[in-house]
Amino acid sequence: MIITLLTILAYLLGALPFGLLVAQSRGINIREQGSGNIGATNVFRCVGKGWGIFTFTLDALKGFIPAFIFPIVGNLAPEWGALFGLMAIVGHTFPVYLKFKGGKGVATSAGMLLGVAPLAVGIGFVCWIICMVITRYVSLSSIVAAMAVTVSVWIQDKGLVINVALTLLAVLIIWLHRANIERLLKGTENRFVKKKEDQV
Repeated sequence: MIITLLTILAYLLGALPFGLLVAQSRGINIREQGSGNIGATNVFRCVGKGWGIFTFTLDALKGFIPAFIFPIVGNLAPEWGALFGLMAIVGHTFPVYLKFKGGKGVATSAGMLLGVAPLAVGIGFVCWIICMVITRYVSLSSIVAAMAVTVSVWIQDKGLVINVALTLLAVLIIWLHRANIERLLKGTENRFVKKKEDQV
């Protein structure tokens, strides 16, 4: 019963559309600006740097709390954090509050990973920074980071449950970026610059 309750709670927490709410508090409909995405990157561009960082932090906490705190609250093995974290990411990506049309889950995934595999997060973050500096593509950097995290957890052998869960997470992130991948292949993907009209 406690596992079922925490799983549902993790989804509902993940589904909270912080990016949309933050933008609305500033009088902006984020779904009609920039890329139309409710994630931190679009908030960063369309609302401002500080608000983008604030949104990223909130979205990351949506993944960290279920992954790290929920197993402690439920007196469960740490491996359950991977399941709860994944459910938070599913909630962010397919939020019931927004007719299942949410963000791409990068910040929430980062929070979840921090809760179950902090070293892998560090490796993924370094890869994201390097790719971002070289290419200026947020989407490509996120995909590279997801792949780096997956390879890292398998090398560290965090256990079959966490290894498989994070592999599935990487697959989900890449799938959610399929439109970006198509634009990258066509050479039409926009690079990250500080202009409201730019899209991810």
